[in-house]
Amino acid sequence: MTMDAAVPLSRGFIRDMATLDSSSLLSRHPSFNAQVLQIKELTSTQAGGPRRFRFVLSDGEHFVQCMLATQLNDIVLNNRVERGHTINVRQYTPSEMKDKLVVILLDFEVLSQYGIRDKIGTPTTIDVKGSRQAPQPAQATYSNGSTGSATFYGEQKPQVAVKTDSTYSAAISNANAAAPRPQNYYTIEGLSPYQNKWTIKARVTFKSEIKHWHNQRGEGKLFAVNLLDETGEIKATAFNDQVDAYFDVLQEGEVYYISKCRVNTAKKQFSNLDHDYELTFERDTEIEKCTDTGATDVPQLRFNFVESLGKLTDVQKDAIVDVMGVIKTVGDSAQITSKSSGRPYDKRDIVLVDPSGVSVQLTVWGTQAVQFSANQDDIVAVKGAKVSEFNGRSLSLLQSSTITVNPDIPEAHSLKGWFDVNGRNTTFSSLQSVGSTSMSGRPENVKTIKQIRDEQLGMQDQPDYFSVKGTVLFIRNETIAYGACPTEGCNKKLTDAGDGWRCEKCNKSFPEPVYRYILMFAIYDHSGQMWVSSFDDVGKVILGKPAGDYMRLRDEDNSAYLDEIQKCTGQTYVFRVRAKAETYQNTTRPRYSAMSATPLNYAQESTNLVKLIQSFGLA
Repeated sequence: MTMDAAVPLSRGFIRDMATLDSSSLLSRHPSFNAQVLQIKELTSTQAGGPRRFRFVLSDGEHFVQCMLATQLNDIVLNNRVERGHTINVRQYTPSEMKDKLVVILLDFEVLSQYGIRDKIGTPTTIDVKGSRQAPQPAQATYSNGSTGSATFYGEQKPQVAVKTDSTYSAAISNANAAAPRPQNYYTIEGLSPYQNKWTIKARVTFKSEIKHWHNQRGEGKLFAVNLLDETGEIKATAFNDQVDAYFDVLQEGEVYYISKCRVNTAKKQFSNLDHDYELTFERDTEIEKCTDTGATDVPQLRFNFVESLGKLTDVQKDAIVDVMGVIKTVGDSAQITSKSSGRPYDKRDIVLVDPSGVSVQLTVWGTQAVQFSANQDDIVAVKGAKVSEFNGRSLSLLQSSTITVNPDIPEAHSLKGWFDVNGRNTTFSSLQSVGSTSMSGRPENVKTIKQIRDEQLGMQDQPDYFSVKGTVLFIRNETIAYGACPTEGCNKKLTDAGDGWRCEKCNKSFPEPVYRYILMFAIYDHSGQMWVSSFDDVGKVILGKPAGDYMRLRDEDNSAYLDEIQKCTGQTYVFRVRAKAETYQNTTRPRYSAMSATPLNYAQESTNLVKLIQSFGLA
């Protein structure tokens, strides 16, 4: 008895949980002490899903089943909490599943001073239905079934879920029928499938367009929103009938009370948020717009910016990041055709810069590309951009990405001040020419021509990508361009039909083609020489003008044409190269294709050389 009394368990907490509503319980017990009777890992129902742990806690009189929030998994995995420990639960969510009490553990501390004890007292189960002052019909929910052992925890009566008829909820709850708004809301961070009675208060930070699908199982439609509160952000999706009910109700920037959604494990391939779960709107879902002053308490947006654009070289390919920069250039909206589906897509390329001294290309797609209205020198904050290696390190907006122009946040004001004072006159290096830096300070993946030969880059099954600094030695001038289809995004070679130029893909004829570069040129450095092929983008950089200008000059004055090409040699660039093996006449050799070419930034190059010298201990 003395041993039991020494441990300050919160006796009566579980009884209060069975008799009080959530608001009253949290008010009476903002935290509680309990003994851990069981820790068990649950079998995952979805491959790749987060590991889940179930606890059974006792207050000395009764015991209750608990689910551990996934952010606390390390406490279990590192054996910092064990059966018999006493813990102080500092943040929790009370819930109910099929008339069984459940606690979601969001934060707790192990009271190690009490050590590991045998079971304190003789705790028993508690009947929710017999204790609740104002019983509520059980909601349809997902349950992992009974936990605990009858011999260890006491006899458990079989539970039967009460089924009730549900009516289709209006998009906005009927004010006459709705209960008063609770003062305590669930946090988005604490949402999980192991509770069903919750209401969140959240701001819509993103809303997608309605998407339609057709497959062997039928057809349908959906749209998605991102919901934000002060603790986190979660995705919610509506399908079919719920699209009709909620699409016009939910608006970006507005705050809503939302309840009675299904909570599922997040499908990370379709979301750029880091929450373990996502919501699905259902027939019973209730959504009510927050019209009181409390809406100002919910954050507008939450960013987790990378340190600088220059640090993107340290970020893995396909990672999702938040970035902020100054718009250096805004390209025109263009339409391209997907090679796989043949569908047209709108795109627009934007170049961003920041104090790191580099520039990075951001590609905007779809409606955002067409409607993009920001101007040169504006500040943009991008949430959820995907890092790619197209033309070196670049960024691409996803369907769930958001872009905010001139946001009213401290980081944007600081960036604007830098640009107005120094940034306008700064020369920036394209991100692919800077490269990443290893622990030794030497640029990674930037090769000399001798290293490319010695390492046999391009001779494996998969292509190799690298950068090389080289000077243009010679440009083959026999064929530098081809006549391409003028249709945006097509670029197929046209055939001369006599009375015009015809594109077989578009099934159209044109009075004349648009010429696009197909260059073959030699570059050299101090270690050797190599031949490189390239297409239109690189050709424009090396030859300095559109291919059509050279083709007209060749027709008018071939000697002047050759002289103009010769003038373009002797220039040094940083090339981003793709190397892939090709077999011709039973001989396999690598083919080098330049994906981009950046004129050498001598200030940056000098800095790199100084760092290289210092890495050898020579300065």
